[in-house]
Amino acid sequence: MPGVNFINRSAVIIADALLSLYFRYCGLSKSTVDLDDNQTTLHIWASTHRHLNKPNLLLIHGFGGNSKWQFVFQVSQSVMCTFQISYSSSVNHTLAVLQVSQLSRDFNVYIPDLVFFGGSYSSRSERSVRFQARCVRDGLRKMRVERFSVYAISYGGFVGYRMAEEYEETVEKLVIVSSGIVCRHDRKLEHMEKIGRSVVDLLVAKTPDDLRMLCRLSIHKYDIGRWIPDFFLWGFITLEGCRKEKEELVKELLIEKPEADPPVLTQETLLIWGDKDVVFPLDWAYQLQRHLGGKSKLEIIRNVGHAANIEAPYSLNRYITSFVLGSV
Repeated sequence: MPGVNFINRSAVIIADALLSLYFRYCGLSKSTVDLDDNQTTLHIWASTHRHLNKPNLLLIHGFGGNSKWQFVFQVSQSVMCTFQISYSSSVNHTLAVLQVSQLSRDFNVYIPDLVFFGGSYSSRSERSVRFQARCVRDGLRKMRVERFSVYAISYGGFVGYRMAEEYEETVEKLVIVSSGIVCRHDRKLEHMEKIGRSVVDLLVAKTPDDLRMLCRLSIHKYDIGRWIPDFFLWGFITLEGCRKEKEELVKELLIEKPEADPPVLTQETLLIWGDKDVVFPLDWAYQLQRHLGGKSKLEIIRNVGHAANIEAPYSLNRYITSFVLGSV
C-alpha cells in the first residue's frame, strides 16, 4: 500500500540523513564528479580540509548499502578505556578515558559510492571490476588526488586489487579485508552451493528474510537482523536503486574466471580476516597471502566474521593506521 511504503521509506531516509550529518561532523563533505563525458556520476565523501602532512586513504565498500552504512564505525570510532590508580594499599580509583581512533583524523580520506551504489550511476553498459576501478581512479584524479593508499572490503577488495594492478604508480599501499580474490572458479561455485541460497538474492535482497540471512552470514557475534523490524528492512529494499545493475555486477563477478596466473602486486599489502568468516573462509586468506608473497602480511581478528568493519572497527582502524603510516 502507498501509505505503508511511504512509512517504510521514511524511516530509512531519516537514518540515511543522520548518517550524512554524522559524516559531516567527522570533517567530511560530499562531492559529485562527472566522468566519461557525463555518462558516469560518482559521489565521493572526502576530508573537507586536506592536510599536506597526512597521507591519502581511499576506502572502497562492498555490497550491502552505500559507503556511509558500511564505514560509519570507522570514520570515527570511540572506545572507553579504564585505568586503575592506587593512592595507597587501601584506596583505589578507576579513571575512565575516552580514546578515539578515527581514520578521518589520521588521513585525508576519500570514500566513494561505487557505480550503481548510493548516488553513483552510469549509463554505460560495463559491469566489470575493471570499470569500477577506472571510475574510482578517474574520480580521484578529477579531485587532484594523484597518490593514495587503499583500504577495500569484500567486493571492494576486487576493485582495490585491480586498481593496485593497473595503476601501480598511483596506489602506494593496499589493505584488503575479507575478499576472495584469487579463489579458483570451481571452488567459488562449490562454496556457493554450500551456502544454499542464491548469491544474487542475498547481495541484492528482495525480502527482509534475504537481508536477515545476509546479516547472519556476515556477522558472527550477534544476529543483528533479528532486532531490525520488517518495516525498516522493507524501506531499505524499496529505496535501494539500480537493482538490475547490481544484479548484473554480481553475475559478472561470479562468471569471471581468474587468470591462470593472477598478477602479483608490487605494493606492500596487508590482508585482514575474521577467523569466523563464512562468506570468504579463512583458508582463502592464506591462499591470497601465498600468492602475493613476501610483500604481504596477514592479520587475523579472532571471533569475528565477514563484516569486520561492523564487528571489530577499532581493531581494523588500528591495523590500517599502523600499516599505512609504517609504524609496524
